[in-house]
Amino acid sequence: MKIALIGYGKMGKMIEEIALSRGHEIVSIIDIDNQEEFDSDRFAQADVAIEFTSPTAAYGNYLKCWQRDVKVVSGSTGWMKEHGDDVRHQCQEGGKTLFWASNFSIGVAIFAAVNRYLARIMNKFPQYDVEMEETHHVHKLDHPSGTAITLAEDIVANIDRKNAWAEDTTDPALLRIDHIRRGEVPGIHTIRYDSDADLITISHDAHSRKGFALGAVLAAEYTATHSGLLTISDMFDF
Repeated sequence: MKIALIGYGKMGKMIEEIALSRGHEIVSIIDIDNQEEFDSDRFAQADVAIEFTSPTAAYGNYLKCWQRDVKVVSGSTGWMKEHGDDVRHQCQEGGKTLFWASNFSIGVAIFAAVNRYLARIMNKFPQYDVEMEETHHVHKLDHPSGTAITLAEDIVANIDRKNAWAEDTTDPALLRIDHIRRGEVPGIHTIRYDSDADLITISHDAHSRKGFALGAVLAAEYTATHSGLLTISDMFDF
Protein backbone atom coordinates (compact mmCIF):
# COMPACT_ATOMS: atom_id res chain seq x y z
CA MET A 1 0.00 0.00 0.00
CA LYS A 2 1.19 3.53 -0.78
CA ILE A 3 0.88 5.91 2.18
CA ALA A 4 1.23 9.67 2.49
CA LEU A 5 2.06 11.13 5.91
CA ILE A 6 0.62 14.49 6.93
CA GLY A 7 2.36 15.71 10.06
CA TYR A 8 5.91 14.53 10.67
CA GLY A 9 6.40 14.94 14.39
CA LYS A 10 6.99 12.12 16.86
CA MET A 11 3.77 10.37 15.87
CA GLY A 12 4.39 10.72 12.14
CA LYS A 13 7.88 9.27 12.43
CA MET A 14 6.61 6.33 14.48
CA ILE A 15 3.84 5.66 11.94
CA GLU A 16 6.45 5.71 9.19
CA GLU A 17 8.58 3.13 11.01
CA ILE A 18 5.65 0.77 11.60
CA ALA A 19 4.26 1.18 8.06
CA LEU A 20 7.63 0.32 6.51
CA SER A 21 7.99 -2.69 8.82
CA ARG A 22 4.63 -3.97 7.54
CA GLY A 23 5.76 -3.72 3.91
CA HIS A 24 4.08 -0.45 2.94
CA GLU A 25 5.63 2.40 0.93
CA ILE A 26 5.75 6.04 2.07
CA VAL A 27 5.30 8.04 -1.13
CA SER A 28 4.89 11.54 0.34
CA ILE A 29 5.60 13.35 3.62
CA ILE A 30 3.91 16.69 4.30
CA ASP A 31 4.67 19.00 7.19
CA ILE A 32 4.06 22.66 7.92
CA ASP A 33 7.00 23.82 5.76
CA ASN A 34 6.14 21.98 2.48
CA GLN A 35 2.40 22.41 1.95
CA GLU A 36 2.95 22.50 -1.82
CA GLU A 37 3.50 18.74 -1.61
CA PHE A 38 -0.30 18.33 -1.64
CA ASP A 39 -0.16 19.29 -5.34
CA SER A 40 2.61 16.83 -6.23
CA ASP A 41 2.29 13.67 -8.31
CA ARG A 42 3.86 11.79 -5.40
CA PHE A 43 0.98 12.67 -3.09
CA ALA A 44 -1.65 11.79 -5.71
CA GLN A 45 -0.22 8.25 -5.87
CA ALA A 46 -1.15 7.54 -2.24
CA ASP A 47 -3.85 4.99 -1.49
CA VAL A 48 -4.33 6.53 1.95
CA ALA A 49 -3.02 9.62 3.76
CA ILE A 50 -2.44 9.33 7.52
CA GLU A 51 -2.99 12.71 9.17
CA PHE A 52 -1.91 13.69 12.68
CA THR A 53 -1.71 17.48 12.96
CA SER A 54 -3.61 20.13 14.95
CA PRO A 55 -7.24 21.14 15.52
CA THR A 56 -6.80 24.17 13.26
CA ALA A 57 -5.13 22.33 10.37
CA ALA A 58 -6.99 19.01 10.21
CA TYR A 59 -10.14 20.01 8.30
CA GLY A 60 -8.19 21.89 5.63
CA ASN A 61 -5.94 18.86 5.22
CA TYR A 62 -8.96 16.62 4.66
CA LEU A 63 -10.19 18.91 1.89
CA LYS A 64 -6.78 18.93 0.19
CA CYS A 65 -6.64 15.13 0.30
CA TRP A 66 -10.13 14.75 -1.12
CA GLN A 67 -9.33 17.16 -3.94
CA ARG A 68 -6.69 14.64 -5.04
CA ASP A 69 -9.03 11.65 -4.44
CA VAL A 70 -6.88 10.39 -1.56
CA LYS A 71 -8.58 8.64 1.35
CA VAL A 72 -7.75 9.92 4.84
CA VAL A 73 -7.01 8.32 8.19
CA SER A 74 -6.89 10.98 10.92
CA GLY A 75 -6.31 11.13 14.65
CA SER A 76 -6.50 14.92 14.90
CA THR A 77 -9.04 16.20 17.43
CA GLY A 78 -10.68 19.52 18.20
CA TRP A 79 -12.21 20.16 14.73
CA MET A 80 -15.50 18.26 15.09
CA LYS A 81 -17.66 21.01 16.58
CA GLU A 82 -16.98 23.47 13.76
CA HIS A 83 -16.60 21.14 10.78
CA GLY A 84 -18.24 17.86 11.79
CA ASP A 85 -21.45 18.38 9.81
CA ASP A 86 -19.59 19.16 6.59
CA VAL A 87 -17.24 16.19 7.00
CA ARG A 88 -20.20 13.85 7.54
CA HIS A 89 -21.89 15.27 4.44
CA GLN A 90 -18.73 14.91 2.33
CA CYS A 91 -18.36 11.25 3.35
CA GLN A 92 -22.00 10.19 3.35
CA GLU A 93 -23.19 12.14 0.33
CA GLY A 94 -20.06 13.29 -1.51
CA GLY A 95 -18.26 9.97 -1.88
CA LYS A 96 -15.23 10.95 0.22
CA THR A 97 -13.53 8.69 2.77
CA LEU A 98 -12.33 9.55 6.27
CA PHE A 99 -11.39 7.05 8.96
CA TRP A 100 -11.41 9.16 12.11
CA ALA A 101 -10.75 8.10 15.67
CA SER A 102 -9.98 10.10 18.78
CA ASN A 103 -7.58 7.30 19.69
CA PHE A 104 -6.21 4.49 17.49
CA SER A 105 -4.82 2.34 20.29
CA ILE A 106 -6.15 -1.24 20.25
CA GLY A 107 -6.06 -1.13 24.05
CA VAL A 108 -8.22 1.99 24.08
CA ALA A 109 -10.69 0.32 21.71
CA ILE A 110 -10.99 -2.55 24.20
CA PHE A 111 -11.20 -0.06 27.10
CA ALA A 112 -14.01 1.81 25.33
CA ALA A 113 -15.98 -1.42 24.93
CA VAL A 114 -15.53 -2.16 28.66
CA ASN A 115 -16.61 1.43 29.44
CA ARG A 116 -19.86 1.02 27.49
CA TYR A 117 -20.61 -2.32 29.15
CA LEU A 118 -19.91 -0.99 32.64
CA ALA A 119 -22.05 2.10 32.03
CA ARG A 120 -25.02 -0.08 31.08
CA ILE A 121 -24.60 -2.00 34.35
CA MET A 122 -24.17 1.14 36.47
CA ASN A 123 -27.33 2.69 35.05
CA LYS A 124 -29.17 0.38 37.44
CA PHE A 125 -27.28 1.62 40.51
CA PRO A 126 -27.97 5.33 41.08
CA GLN A 127 -26.05 5.36 44.37
CA TYR A 128 -22.85 5.56 42.29
CA ASP A 129 -21.81 8.90 40.84
CA VAL A 130 -19.44 8.83 37.86
CA GLU A 131 -16.62 11.17 36.88
CA MET A 132 -13.64 11.09 34.55
CA GLU A 133 -10.05 12.34 34.53
CA GLU A 134 -7.65 12.51 31.57
CA THR A 135 -3.91 13.28 31.69
CA HIS A 136 -1.73 14.13 28.68
CA HIS A 137 1.58 15.73 27.76
CA VAL A 138 1.98 19.50 27.96
CA HIS A 139 2.01 19.85 24.14
CA LYS A 140 -1.63 18.75 23.75
CA LEU A 141 -3.64 21.82 22.77
CA ASP A 142 -7.25 20.71 23.23
CA HIS A 143 -9.07 19.61 26.37
CA PRO A 144 -10.73 17.46 27.30
CA SER A 145 -9.04 14.97 25.01
CA GLY A 146 -10.93 13.54 22.06
CA THR A 147 -10.69 10.13 23.69
CA ALA A 148 -12.23 11.47 26.90
CA ILE A 149 -15.09 13.03 24.95
CA THR A 150 -15.76 9.74 23.13
CA LEU A 151 -15.73 7.81 26.43
CA ALA A 152 -17.95 10.43 28.07
CA GLU A 153 -20.49 10.37 25.25
CA ASP A 154 -20.73 6.60 25.62
CA ILE A 155 -21.38 6.98 29.36
CA VAL A 156 -24.03 9.67 28.83
CA ALA A 157 -25.73 7.48 26.22
CA ASN A 158 -26.02 4.61 28.70
CA ILE A 159 -26.63 6.30 32.07
CA ASP A 160 -30.02 8.02 32.36
CA ARG A 161 -28.99 10.25 35.30
CA LYS A 162 -26.32 12.03 33.21
CA ASN A 163 -27.58 14.47 30.57
CA ALA A 164 -24.23 15.62 29.13
CA TRP A 165 -20.55 16.03 30.01
CA ALA A 166 -18.80 19.19 31.16
CA GLU A 167 -15.56 20.45 32.65
CA ASP A 168 -15.44 22.22 36.04
CA THR A 169 -18.99 21.35 37.01
CA THR A 170 -20.73 20.42 40.25
CA ASP A 171 -24.08 19.75 38.56
CA PRO A 172 -25.05 16.14 39.41
CA ALA A 173 -26.81 15.81 36.05
CA LEU A 174 -23.52 16.39 34.20
CA LEU A 175 -20.60 14.00 33.85
CA ARG A 176 -17.54 15.89 35.11
CA ILE A 177 -14.29 15.58 33.12
CA ASP A 178 -11.06 16.87 34.68
CA HIS A 179 -7.91 17.35 32.60
CA ILE A 180 -4.25 17.40 33.63
CA ARG A 181 -1.29 18.40 31.44
CA ARG A 182 2.17 17.33 32.61
CA GLY A 183 5.49 16.18 31.19
CA GLU A 184 5.43 13.84 28.21
CA VAL A 185 2.55 11.60 29.33
CA PRO A 186 1.17 9.78 26.23
CA GLY A 187 -2.30 9.49 27.73
CA ILE A 188 -4.14 8.27 30.83
CA HIS A 189 -7.94 8.00 31.02
CA THR A 190 -9.62 7.07 34.28
CA ILE A 191 -13.33 6.59 35.01
CA ARG A 192 -14.55 6.39 38.60
CA TYR A 193 -17.88 5.23 40.01
CA ASP A 194 -18.02 6.37 43.64
CA SER A 195 -20.59 5.64 46.36
CA ASP A 196 -20.71 5.87 50.14
CA ALA A 197 -19.85 2.17 50.29
CA ASP A 198 -17.04 1.79 47.75
CA LEU A 199 -15.24 2.99 44.61
CA ILE A 200 -15.06 1.25 41.24
CA THR A 201 -12.29 2.48 38.90
CA ILE A 202 -11.28 1.57 35.36
CA SER A 203 -8.25 3.12 33.71
CA HIS A 204 -6.17 2.99 30.53
CA ASP A 205 -2.54 4.14 30.77
CA ALA A 206 -0.56 4.29 27.53
CA HIS A 207 3.12 3.41 27.96
CA SER A 208 4.11 5.08 24.66
CA ARG A 209 2.71 6.33 21.37
CA LYS A 210 3.54 3.01 19.69
CA GLY A 211 0.04 1.60 20.24
CA PHE A 212 -1.51 4.68 18.62
CA ALA A 213 0.84 4.44 15.63
CA LEU A 214 0.19 0.74 15.03
CA GLY A 215 -3.54 1.33 15.22
CA ALA A 216 -3.28 4.13 12.65
CA VAL A 217 -1.48 1.85 10.21
CA LEU A 218 -4.05 -0.91 10.77
CA ALA A 219 -6.75 1.69 10.09
CA ALA A 220 -5.02 2.68 6.85
CA GLU A 221 -4.96 -0.97 5.77
CA TYR A 222 -8.70 -1.17 6.49
CA THR A 223 -9.48 2.15 4.79
CA ALA A 224 -7.72 1.13 1.57
CA THR A 225 -10.58 -1.31 0.87
CA HIS A 226 -13.50 0.58 2.49
CA SER A 227 -15.25 3.89 1.88
CA GLY A 228 -17.29 6.54 3.68
CA LEU A 229 -17.05 7.80 7.26
CA LEU A 230 -15.24 5.07 9.18
CA THR A 231 -14.12 4.59 12.75
CA ILE A 232 -12.75 2.04 15.21
CA SER A 233 -16.10 0.31 15.71
CA ASP A 234 -16.09 -0.55 11.99
CA MET A 235 -12.65 -2.18 12.24
CA PHE A 236 -13.15 -4.01 15.57
CA ASP A 237 -16.36 -5.87 16.41
CA PHE A 238 -16.52 -5.59 20.21
